[in-house]
Formats: sequence, C-alpha cells, structure tokens
Amino acid sequence: MKSIITSSYPIHFNTSCYTELNTHLKASNYSKIFVLVDQNTHEHCLPQFLSGLETQIHIEIIEIEAGESNKSIETCSGVWQVLSELEADRKSILINLGGGVITDLGGFVASTFKRGIAYIHVPTTLLGMVDASIGGKTGVDLGHLKNQIGVINTGKMVLIDTSFLTSLPQNQMRSGLAEMLKHGLIFNEAYWNKFTVLETLNLDDLDQLIYESVEIKKSIVEKDPFENNERKTLNYGHTLGHAIESYYLSNSSRITLLHGEAIAIGMILATFISTKLSGFPFNECENIKATILEIFGQTKIQDEDLNPIIDLLKFDKKNEHGNINFVLLEAIGKPKINCLVENNILLDAFKYYNS
Repeated sequence: MKSIITSSYPIHFNTSCYTELNTHLKASNYSKIFVLVDQNTHEHCLPQFLSGLETQIHIEIIEIEAGESNKSIETCSGVWQVLSELEADRKSILINLGGGVITDLGGFVASTFKRGIAYIHVPTTLLGMVDASIGGKTGVDLGHLKNQIGVINTGKMVLIDTSFLTSLPQNQMRSGLAEMLKHGLIFNEAYWNKFTVLETLNLDDLDQLIYESVEIKKSIVEKDPFENNERKTLNYGHTLGHAIESYYLSNSSRITLLHGEAIAIGMILATFISTKLSGFPFNECENIKATILEIFGQTKIQDEDLNPIIDLLKFDKKNEHGNINFVLLEAIGKPKINCLVENNILLDAFKYYNS
C-alpha cells in the first residue's frame, strides 16, 4: 500500500515499514534506540519487529505491564527513570511497539523526557492502527479519568504492519472496529456501509478498510490539529463512551470494558440523542444500533449506574465554560459539534440502548 504523507510525518504500511525505518535510522544518527513494549507485545511482536531492523545503533527494551490501568503518571515515572538510568540523551529515539496504551503513554514519555526526544509509533492492535497512533495525541489517564494529562506532539513516522493483527484476540479486534465504524458515521456513508456486510470481507478487504480509516483521520486532523473545531468530530460516541469506560474500570463489581466496547455503546447513545436534537432519522438510528450490536453484543447497564456515569461527564476534555459538549449527527457523514444535552434525554438514550 502507498504511504500516506501528512504535513508532519509519514505513515508507512506493511512491506515498506522496515525499509523506511531502516533508511530513517541510518540517516538520523540516533545515539540509542529504546523500544517500549508491554508483556504481550514483548512476547508476540518484538521478535518480528527486531528481525526487520538493520542498524548498529545500541537497542534497549523497556517493558511495562499491559492494560489501561497502567496508562498512568506512575508508569510514566518508571519509564522516565529507566531512560535516565540507561543514559538516554536528547539524540535518543523511543519506538512505541504496542496498542493504544503503549502509543499514548510512549508518545507522552518521549514528548516530555529531557523536554522532548524523537519517537516512532508501531501500532500492533487494530485500535492503535486506525486511531491511537494517528494525529499526535499523547497522554495518560488521571486515576480512572480518561486521557486527562497529555500533549499533542507528532512523532517521526507511524509504521502499520497489519501482520501483527494475527496475534490479536477477537475482543481486541472488535475494539478497533468501533473507531472504524465511527469514521464512517462522521465522515463517509459509503465507508460506513462496508461494515454492514462484514461477513463477506476477507483479510485484503481489512487492509483496505484500515488504509481508508487512516486517510479519514489524517484528513480531519490536518484541518484542525489542535482540536479547536473539526477534529472534535472524532469524539463521536466518546463523551458517554469514555464515562462508561471510566465507570466500569473503577467499579470492581462491573466487568471491565475495552475502549472500543465502551465507545460502541457511546455511539448508539449519541445516535439516539441525535434523533432527538439534530433531526437524525430514527429508522437509520435503528439500523446503526442493529449493526453495532451484531458486532459487539449488548452490555446491560444497570439503573443504579446511570447517575454515576452521567456525573463523570463533567471530566470530559471537550468541555468548555462548564458546558458538556456532545458530538451529534444530522446525517451519516454530517456531524455537529458543541451540542448541549439535558439529563432527561441522556436517561432516555440509556433506556433506548437497554431496550
């Protein structure tokens, strides 16, 4: 697949990944290479990645524990400490090999260590490939509150090798699909329609869908890199989705939801709210709900959980001047930002989801 060139960095795919990486390493005179992994990518992805490197630069591996609960300042502090102990300097580079937790956290670590060192993302999950690694957002959670601490800072390149997906569990694949579904809903009805016939798609089709998703996100981010206007549309389903994810993560009596599983719920809720506030057709809302539930199934949200989830909305990073801002749809491919939603409509949306 042809590389996608953004205004700040290139995105390379499959066979070109290692060629482009090795060319970059040869030309850049880095002092040391650090590769950030978790236990899973250390075992399943690191050997393949290292086998593609052709460099005489010294390489160090830094491993953190896997999972969203480790996307924290405490983990960053540990990685900063290891970098310091291993004598990383400002000419070092950090390569982030993993899913969204690794790329978000690794990008933040690199952007702040010694006031900023170079980094490269090598996403190994579908979610990482189509969303987390694209656009320069880095950061960590504050307790159970999602993505409260971070900076927007792009790396040197993104390398998308879809062969890493063969090691991915089914639930992680579904988690990535949520962001691809979102891209269709906010940007392109033709792209959305491809997901209504998932059972007919093969691995080559998946590669093409990933490529199209990256193009969509790149197009939106370049128009608004610092999320003042259009980039906010990428948060469709995320206002309630992040609140649901945070609530389930902090409540030991509830199952832990993956990011995409929570966002899938958030998109159904946002689509229903769109029928009430922005004229979105209810029959299309029904079709969207059916498509998403066919992929993700339904998580029963208990009545006693609704108010605590709604209370978490005040921490959403899109909020301005005390207002909780939602992204809604007027039509598929026609989003509307900075929408205010009353609590009674939020409760109706949860009732609709549970029905």
